[in-house]
Amino acid sequence: MDDLTESEPTTTVDVRDAFGIDVDMIVPAFRDRDAHVPEIDPAYRFNRDVTLALLAGFSRNRRVLTQGMHGTGKSTHVEQVAARLNWPCVRLNLDGHISRLELLGRDTITVEDGMQVTRFQDGILPWAVRRPVALVLDEYDAGRPDVMFVIQRLLERAGKLTLSDQSAVLTPHPYFRMFATANTVGLGDLNGMYYGVQRLNHAQLDRWDIVASLGYLPRREEAAIVAARVPEVADRRGPELIDAMVAVAGLTRDSFRAGDLSTLMSPRTVISWAENVEVFGDVATAFRLSFVNRCDESERPLVAELFQRCFDLELNGADKTSVA
Repeated sequence: MDDLTESEPTTTVDVRDAFGIDVDMIVPAFRDRDAHVPEIDPAYRFNRDVTLALLAGFSRNRRVLTQGMHGTGKSTHVEQVAARLNWPCVRLNLDGHISRLELLGRDTITVEDGMQVTRFQDGILPWAVRRPVALVLDEYDAGRPDVMFVIQRLLERAGKLTLSDQSAVLTPHPYFRMFATANTVGLGDLNGMYYGVQRLNHAQLDRWDIVASLGYLPRREEAAIVAARVPEVADRRGPELIDAMVAVAGLTRDSFRAGDLSTLMSPRTVISWAENVEVFGDVATAFRLSFVNRCDESERPLVAELFQRCFDLELNGADKTSVA
């Protein structure tokens, strides 16, 4: 990766102006953007509490872990805060195949002046801690326990990174920041939705300064996001169609909480549904292909009932809400 152009923030951002949150808070920011700064999504909706938690992470170097169900926008939330601060941001997905060598680095053989030479190549952690970068550890609860201990000391207030192979201890850059996202709160997969997640070591979990919880957006805000993402459908049918789709999603979440459904619709699924309406020309077909077919067969009659309740239409009947 290329070196960053600015080594420290050179300006500030007023939280009230940048995020629409009525609070007196000024956050350091970078004046210029570089290749590591995420693009600004003007349609993104910020959760007040989570945004303030993340801003505390950026401004006061607090380690922030954001927990929430799939599709709530956990990783995107960090990126969109970083985007408005022009803060370089790098995401690392902690799947079960990430190893210590990938995090810390390894010896590599290169050819110099016609001779093979062994050089140490930094992993993502040494690269990040030397720079003013917001490192986001995605799927934090899916990382292998033996690998997770690599970052243990780095989570401490004055934490440093030890490279035992190099007999070196790295002091993080003053504007290095660390965030993480997780579907669970460290207790493992309690409802069968997140196969592959691990129980988190509570000694490490305790090192996160702030744990924020991000839920699904209120119905009106979610509908606004779907309309912004798929304006073709929203413009052709008006807000009523999008409102009904979001209402179906809300009913699936209620049914999931009640134990009647084993899966639910995330905002990401609703957006896919709206996009598929544009592709297939009718709401029912798009719904079946976007969500129903991933449900257990025994639960599909209930899903069809939820659809009928919001659209006044049998799921397998003629589609009166065609947008073709």
